[in-house]
Amino acid sequence: MATGLALPLALAALLGTLIGALADQGAFTAWPQAVGLSLLVGLAACRWRLVLLLSMVALVAGQLSVLRGGELPDGLTRQDLAVEGRLTSVVREGVLTRLTLAVSDCEPLAAGLPRCDRLSRVRLNAYDAPVMSVGERWRLTVRLRPPAGFANPDAFDYRAWLRREGIHATGYVREAPPPARLEAADGSIRRWALARLDERDLSPRTTRWLAALTLGVGERLSDDDWALLNASGTTHLMVISGLHVGLVAGVALWLSRGVSRLVAPGRWRMAIWPWWAAGVAAAAYAWLAGLEPPALRAMIMALVGLWVASGRHAPGPWQAWWLALALVVILDPLAVWRPGGWLSFGAVAWLILIWQGRPRPIGWRGWLWALVRSQLLLAPVMAGAVLLAFDRFAPAAPLVNLVAVPLVGSVMVPLGLAGWALAWVPPLADLAWSAFGTLAEGLALGLETAARLAPLQEPAPAVAQALGVALVLIGLLWGLPGLAGRLRLAGTALLLACGTLGLSPSSPAPGEVRVRVHDVGQGQLVALRTARYRALIDTGPRFPSGFMPLSTLWPEGQRFDDVIVSHADLDHAGGVEALMMEHSVGRYLAPPGSALPVATEPCVAGLAWQRDGVDFRVLWPPAGAAGLSANDGSCVLLITAGQQRLLITGDAGVRVEHELLAWLEGPIEALVAGHHGSATSSSPGFLAAVRPRQVIFSAGRDNRFGHPAASVVRRFRRLGSCLWNTAQDGAVTLWLGGEGRVEPARPAAWRRGGVGRGCLALESPAMTPEAPVTARGR
Repeated sequence: MATGLALPLALAALLGTLIGALADQGAFTAWPQAVGLSLLVGLAACRWRLVLLLSMVALVAGQLSVLRGGELPDGLTRQDLAVEGRLTSVVREGVLTRLTLAVSDCEPLAAGLPRCDRLSRVRLNAYDAPVMSVGERWRLTVRLRPPAGFANPDAFDYRAWLRREGIHATGYVREAPPPARLEAADGSIRRWALARLDERDLSPRTTRWLAALTLGVGERLSDDDWALLNASGTTHLMVISGLHVGLVAGVALWLSRGVSRLVAPGRWRMAIWPWWAAGVAAAAYAWLAGLEPPALRAMIMALVGLWVASGRHAPGPWQAWWLALALVVILDPLAVWRPGGWLSFGAVAWLILIWQGRPRPIGWRGWLWALVRSQLLLAPVMAGAVLLAFDRFAPAAPLVNLVAVPLVGSVMVPLGLAGWALAWVPPLADLAWSAFGTLAEGLALGLETAARLAPLQEPAPAVAQALGVALVLIGLLWGLPGLAGRLRLAGTALLLACGTLGLSPSSPAPGEVRVRVHDVGQGQLVALRTARYRALIDTGPRFPSGFMPLSTLWPEGQRFDDVIVSHADLDHAGGVEALMMEHSVGRYLAPPGSALPVATEPCVAGLAWQRDGVDFRVLWPPAGAAGLSANDGSCVLLITAGQQRLLITGDAGVRVEHELLAWLEGPIEALVAGHHGSATSSSPGFLAAVRPRQVIFSAGRDNRFGHPAASVVRRFRRLGSCLWNTAQDGAVTLWLGGEGRVEPARPAAWRRGGVGRGCLALESPAMTPEAPVTARGR
């Protein structure tokens, strides 16, 4: 391949991903015709280079279309499906087993439903599952949903993660009919290696880290391992990367050239086969590690790097960089959406830049200084990139990586691989792995100390972005040649000042309140913030697996002045445990008699307080009220900011709404719809009295209760209210006391017109045949 094609080929591949993404959003559905016509023109004009590039565009865009087209059709949501496939991942967490299944056959059990034969990869939860192993083929009865996740500002986007990992649906395994094993796992060196590793008398950490560092089985790492790696900025060390694959290729090259020197002493430098042997070793190791995206990317970069190092008709460093990028995108188009890939290519590009034109290091002192210089110049750029990508910063990372990178790459990984090479001599293998384990325990102790002395920082997104840009620019200042030292120092001081002091998290002005109805599924969690006050109304659900959405919304260590739990049902109070474990709360309020795992003060009518010019008033339940159901005993809160009012009624029903009319005079600005939009709330008389401009339904996507109810939706539409639903819009944020604007986390291009104020006229999911209502209310 002509090296001059590398850059155009990479741009063509990236263009293909852009076209595929636009087509997925319905913005460019005619791309096959446009690209096909361009190809015909190129063929007619005999422009073979153009034909090649357009073919790459079509190939990448087509791959993305196939991947997106395989996602579960909406009409199969919550329907029983019989699927067959091979397990590619099995992770046990108590009674819960998390599975990834490569689907070979899928069939709906009910007649008249859409086909699902394009489904290829699903992620499942199985409770009390039989013993399952990677590589086995199973027949399962499942209920699935398309890739979905909560959409909350500055929080992990689970839906985006599923889509970039090629997961076509998520769901759970039904107990009946029971799962059936169709075929045992076939022979696999990797599975044999893992089984052998489990048989050895090694410490748990040694076993986990050996599996991750030498076999690429990152799922063996525990949550504590990942937390430690994140806190110390060393997560990249536990991913099969260019460091590991390059090490294998380098050792293979060194050994092969040594053999070549013995066989042909006079011509060994010209021998080609050692380079091929190194390439085969790199590819074999990546294959052994599962050829997952990081390993595939590392293999491609290592192979291209070997070509450059060989000097035989090889491209230059930048041509090689573009060529590697093109190959990665062509073979794995989803890599464009993986932050890890861009961090890897960014790090390599920066290393090329800072070493371009410099002489090769000589002697051990030269190589030691090269390592130190590279790390010092790489550290601020990568720290800034991680801040921009993940909103976190490990202050200890630069110094820790200065020691950890050579220790892991030059000592621990070779010891681990030596253990596998000596597996046929168990005493020698145990010796190598014992040394590996000693170093692993010492490294873990060092990482724990570093993380304790310089804890992980998770600044507010605005600060993270400013500081991230500042760190990247500081790295550029010190890495680019030709700049005076005084200019570098002055620029560094200025950028640090701008990054750390120039921006702070935005807060509402006095008299204003920011209200965010978070997307937590079938439950409710409303966050309130004034200039100097933070409160929560409800804490979201707790799911059967133990997962609490609240734990994903903020970094640990937040402070909330008040937490008002409207009532003790799990969809409203399920996140209290996460609050207690991870954050501090000044005061808990709940209806009298609420069964909560924390001491609470009574939330009763007449209780009122003011913060920063914003009034908070409890309207319900009355003190001493008896005979109320759990829903009708919900704590009802009225928030007033200037002339605008927000009402949150929890799960209170029609009877309570009638009582509330005595406290409410005239229309209100916003209402969090009662009981998630159930027909037991939002009565016609109540709505006619309060006439809310903005209505937010806090409901789960495809929930089995059919919330919001069709009749309730129609009532609000007749009033002309703007309707928002966290199931479709994600978290909905309102600013009261000022202009009263509303922002959804999922802004949709189709949200135009509606009922007149740029908002959507919702229809209830209960009215669509693909989401049948099996129960109403609670």
